[in-house]
Amino acid sequence: MATITLTSDFGNTDYYSAILKASIIGATKNAQTVDISHSVEQFDIVQAAFLLKNSYAYFPMATAHVGAINLYYSTKNEMICFLRNGHYFIGPNNGLFTLIFPDLQDREVFTIKYTSLLKMEAYQAIATFARAIEQRIPLDEVAEHGARLAKGFTIQPVIGENSIRATIIHIDHYENVIVNVTRKLFEQVRKNRDFSIFYNPGSPVNRISESYSDVPLGEILCMFNTSGYLEIAINLGKASSLLALKKDETIHIDFYS
Repeated sequence: MATITLTSDFGNTDYYSAILKASIIGATKNAQTVDISHSVEQFDIVQAAFLLKNSYAYFPMATAHVGAINLYYSTKNEMICFLRNGHYFIGPNNGLFTLIFPDLQDREVFTIKYTSLLKMEAYQAIATFARAIEQRIPLDEVAEHGARLAKGFTIQPVIGENSIRATIIHIDHYENVIVNVTRKLFEQVRKNRDFSIFYNPGSPVNRISESYSDVPLGEILCMFNTSGYLEIAINLGKASSLLALKKDETIHIDFYS
């Protein structure tokens, strides 16, 4: 049985994700679909890349991961499919997958073209790849080999000798605020120095917690989450709402002896 994950910007109030699932079910014999998220913000390939990058490795090898975000991104659309790290990835050639794999090469992918006028063509292209993967049909029998890959771009932290200017890249269901700073980067710039994390003026956090329970209920903390990114949270609270923090806002980290 093939496992196929779905990540999209379709939302949960419309029928679009149901049609995508129906297309896959109709094209395959025993495929199992698993939703990662259909709540990606409209057209936001950066958010989708974050979700896929941090979830795909938990699935069995040979799982196919569909990233159905901004399907109709130009007048000449392409659905691509490729194999990386023992997993298949399917989605539009709009920069999504080069955000996950910056070294992805044109020669690694297979391509099915579809128009921007008939939405079902995009679903059918995804289903064609899913069927080929499930039934072990060589991808070059159902698609063209190669493509000129679109490059995705994301905001990178600005690094100084004594500071990092970071950006909020995701707010999860619990309203924990995730920042584009990894533990590795943090420690490289820190150099064993003290630090202050400013989520708003005058209210810095000066230590890294290991769990939410390291601070009393309702208190603010910073920690590195299971994906390795800096997270601003409140123990049993909603950091985004209570601290008025939103996606794409700036977080400052200062280092000092």
